[in-house]
Amino acid sequence: MRHVRAIAVFGIAVVALTGARGSHGGSCGGGHSSGSHSGSNHGDDHDGTSGSSAGGSVSGSTGSADKAIRDLTIDSCKYDPATKNLVARITVENDNTFDYDYSFTMKFTGETGSGVVPVTATTTAAAVTAGASKSVDVSARYPGTGDASEYTECVITQASRS
Repeated sequence: MRHVRAIAVFGIAVVALTGARGSHGGSCGGGHSSGSHSGSNHGDDHDGTSGSSAGGSVSGSTGSADKAIRDLTIDSCKYDPATKNLVARITVENDNTFDYDYSFTMKFTGETGSGVVPVTATTTAAAVTAGASKSVDVSARYPGTGDASEYTECVITQASRS
């Protein structure tokens, strides 16, 4: 029994040390996007949602949050006129040996100095099994009355997995 516990602890330490991937992010245009991800390819995402689009990026961080953020790819950022929401589609890729629940915060912003008030959306406990990937839509209410063209970027500001 002690031997099994020692192997399990060692396995967790190895995953913690080797589970890291390079930084990544995506941008979009024209109603669909193709995300980029270090070490793999994600295809184009066509979800039929119309509206304006914005670029996307993943912020760097340290520690365990850094490991979680590396599992995330921004596929698209856009305005959905039907729901009047700013929507980001994120692919969570868990190539680890354990199932994880991912939580992250997305911030929709405009160009620097444009006076656009950032809008934040949070997702908690997006369950992704070991070796699988999952698309997660994150949305926040658009605070304006126009077409949301002033929102030109979305950024993942925080991420964790448990």
